[in-house]
Amino acid sequence: MTRPIRLLIVDDEARLVETLSKRLTARGLYVEGVHSGADALALLQGKPFDVALLDVRMPGMDGLTTLREIKKLQPLLQVIMLSGNASINAAVEGMRLGASEYLLKPANIDDVLAKIEEAFHKKLIQEERLAAQHGPGA
Repeated sequence: MTRPIRLLIVDDEARLVETLSKRLTARGLYVEGVHSGADALALLQGKPFDVALLDVRMPGMDGLTTLREIKKLQPLLQVIMLSGNASINAAVEGMRLGASEYLLKPANIDDVLAKIEEAFHKKLIQEERLAAQHGPGA
């Protein structure tokens, strides 16, 4: 059995964070939620996560700026961008900056979970590659 997926939800909509946290925790994920990019970065300084659900539009630090900073702190963290409005430019920019996926809100919980699991699998492969490159005892 593999360890639970460590998920970070970053969205300024407190109700969405709470609902997703409850539903995904019930499905066996370890979930923490924050309501701003700054809070996400502070949390990521001391805690490893596998996948982040990151809102594109937030007051203060937006999702793309947050994504840039996340990748500096935890380069292998898989980020799934969330947006309430279809912005192809934000999607393209997010993917260019390292997001692994882009979902429109409101997203079906089964679709969200499937994307999280795909992203987690991708991270595990990247970790294995990195370990193989460095070899034992490196």
